[in-house]
Order: sequence, then structure tokens, then C-alpha cells
Amino acid sequence: FVFKLTAAKQQDHFFQASYLEERDAWVRDIKKVIHRLDGGQRFARKSTRKSIRLPETINLSALYLSMKDPEKGVKELKLEKDKKVFNYCFTGISVIDWLVSSNSVRNRKEGLMLASSLLNEGYLQPAGDTSKAAAEGLSDTPFLDLSDAYYYFPDSGFFCEGNSSDDDVVLKEEFRGMVVKQGCLLKQ
Repeated sequence: FVFKLTAAKQQDHFFQASYLEERDAWVRDIKKVIHRLDGGQRFARKSTRKSIRLPETINLSALYLSMKDPEKGVKELKLEKDKKVFNYCFTGISVIDWLVSSNSVRNRKEGLMLASSLLNEGYLQPAGDTSKAAAEGLSDTPFLDLSDAYYYFPDSGFFCEGNSSDDDVVLKEEFRGMVVKQGCLLKQ
């Protein structure tokens, strides 16, 4: 789950993710930023709270913890689509249903806005082609209220059986040099 990023000054940086989906998400996000910068656009991470006018009273961290509650939260399941098995994930509909039933939102439209905020801030991750395409901006909203749009919690142990990532091929290369600093990255 390692990939290499070579900076303009010919410095190599190696990143190691915990699992395949996380690595692919990092590669996809880095490519998106590079594409924006190469196109002459400035890149600045905007706060989701400001961009979609999220009320100040909503605490996304607390909401995330409630959603992860094993008894009262969103149920993580083993789902299958297109001959792939997605472990420890859930559908977009189940997230919106949970937000409405827990009185976190008044209706499904508000639920979609709040779920999009959770996705944009990294509390939820897309799993599968449908939800990934929406998260990359190929849909009206980054989060989909659909039964075939799959999502997962970043620290859930999610993995996909039968997954092949042909789009983001990581070249196998011998790693040379010495480790200067080793640690963990947290994608936010």
C-alpha cells in the first residue's frame, strides 16, 4: 500500500496507507490537486461548514461518534455489487435514514447536506464506483441517498474483496535510501 510522490526538486516522498482503498483515495486526491494546479487554478481547502452553510450548532465529530455507536449507530454490513464484496460498509440510504431517525436533521434534503459535510471532512469515505464518482464531482451532490452507493468509516477495517484498481497502477520499484522520518498520516 505504498506509493511514491516525486517533488519538483527531485525529492522522493513515500506514503504508506493502511489498506488499498485508503491508498487509492490518497492517490486520487493528490492527482486532483495536481490537475487543478497544472490548470492554473489555485488550491485552497475550503471549510465545508462555510461552503454549504452548515449551522454552527452541528458538531461533526460528535455526530460521527454517534454514527459509529455499535448499538445505536449506522450498521456496518457486508454488501455485494458487481462481483465485489464490500466489508464493513453501509449504503447512502442507511446514513440518511439514520440521520432522520436520530433527529439530527428534519428531512432527507438536510440529511443529504449533512452527509455531504461528513464525506467532505473525511468522516465518511466512498466505496464502490457509484459513490466514488459522486465524491469526485460527477454528480449533483458528493453524497448519494441511494441503495447502491456504498460508504465506510475511515477507521472501520473496511476492505473490498475482488477489487482491482487498474486506474491507479502503482509501479513496483525498489526502495532505496534510508528512512528520515517515519510516522502516520491522517487524511482530513
